[in-house]
Amino acid sequence: MQNSLEEINSANIRITGIKINYLYICERKLWFFDRGIQMEKTSDKVLLGKLTEEYSYPQQEHKEVLIDNLINIDIVEEDKIREIKYSNKMKEADRIQLLYYLYYLKKKLNIERKGIINYPKMRRKEEVILTEEAEKEVESAIFKVAEVIKMNKPPCFIKKPFCTKCAYYELCLG
Repeated sequence: MQNSLEEINSANIRITGIKINYLYICERKLWFFDRGIQMEKTSDKVLLGKLTEEYSYPQQEHKEVLIDNLINIDIVEEDKIREIKYSNKMKEADRIQLLYYLYYLKKKLNIERKGIINYPKMRRKEEVILTEEAEKEVESAIFKVAEVIKMNKPPCFIKKPFCTKCAYYELCLG
């Protein structure tokens, strides 16, 4: 797997946290997003997420820390990083995104932290730890993201229960 990661780095394939997240939601969405087709700007759900973050944590000092123009961490604290999510409906995608951030910090910057996903609307939080097994999962996700974005055409449309609420829905069916 390490060879694959080196090839991805040498090919200048940009793997961002949102791309890792989209891999777990929909590969077609990931492919469109990678090509600069960003439908989220007009999405009410995305706006609700941003407002939830702003109003739930207004006093946090280190909000939205962008690192290497690849990972955008919602809150950085001394011993942990936090991601704020509107809902836990995509919790596996949320988890892999945060694991990717933890992996990136560890491998690229030699910084080890634990992660917390906060769901303020639900008054829940979930701790995320980068274990050896989780590192392998992240590396596999990185490789898969690279495969998807190298495709000449978008992956086939696969109907999922949440498609009708997706910002890309009309594009996928068009």
